[in-house]
Amino acid sequence: MKIALICASTILLFLNCSLQKMALNTTTGLVAYGIDAIYAEPDLTMAEQAIASNLKLLEGFHLADKKNKKLLLMLTQGFASYSLGFLEDDQPDRASLFYLRAKDYGLQLLSHTKAFKDSIPTKEADFRKNLELIKKPDVPALFWCAFAWAGWVNLNRDNPQAVFELNIVKAMMKRVLELDETFFFGAAHLFFGAMNASMPKMLGGDPEKAEEHFNRSLEISDGKFLIAKVYLARYYAVSTLDEDLFDRTLSEVLNAPQDILPGYELLTSVAKDKAKKLMNRKEDLL
Repeated sequence: MKIALICASTILLFLNCSLQKMALNTTTGLVAYGIDAIYAEPDLTMAEQAIASNLKLLEGFHLADKKNKKLLLMLTQGFASYSLGFLEDDQPDRASLFYLRAKDYGLQLLSHTKAFKDSIPTKEADFRKNLELIKKPDVPALFWCAFAWAGWVNLNRDNPQAVFELNIVKAMMKRVLELDETFFFGAAHLFFGAMNASMPKMLGGDPEKAEEHFNRSLEISDGKFLIAKVYLARYYAVSTLDEDLFDRTLSEVLNAPQDILPGYELLTSVAKDKAKKLMNRKEDLL
């Protein structure tokens, strides 16, 4: 009788866990559709509120299934994108914290790849060596983790630790370019464009390389990924003191149709918002 009860309890426990995972997988799929809807939302206020609530929902799901790679990817991308789109310009301290949270989820996600299955190395040389084992299917995980990490580095340039970690981010983004330079509209090129444009030549900056990376990103998206034009103005035009390029590029962003990149109207709205803020800061930048 006791054996039968134990068996029944075990079966019920197994069924309960299986049903819970089925429910989580189904809900995760629905949330993914919700993310697509958010990307297509042109209203920044509505999008900001929706993203914030969805991120907390995703964190709740993550607590129930910490090994779910889809959830980890959505959390990494979500917190990093939220920081860039809604916090970075006006609330850099909060943006920095959320970039770190996104980076943490990204490293958890990378730990599920074959390249980092044993551990995430703390030494730069070991980390670089593991990057060589990253394959094309791992590009989303690698890019969004690097994107979040780069966001934190960019907001903490006066921190010696950030300067050190920049080399790791560069290696990650370089691997993204090697495997799929077109991922997310060639956004990895924007990293190298901004880095080469914003750093002095004596520290490794290179305006010509910066221009090449920006142009390549624009080429990949056929000029429709407007954030690339915002970065071109913010980093390259400012560093080269090219006022005409600054004005012309940001005007192109502000005058572009809202549906220039169908399905990603939110990215267009974010680009327009950032372009407007840059225009207002022109006297301080040039």
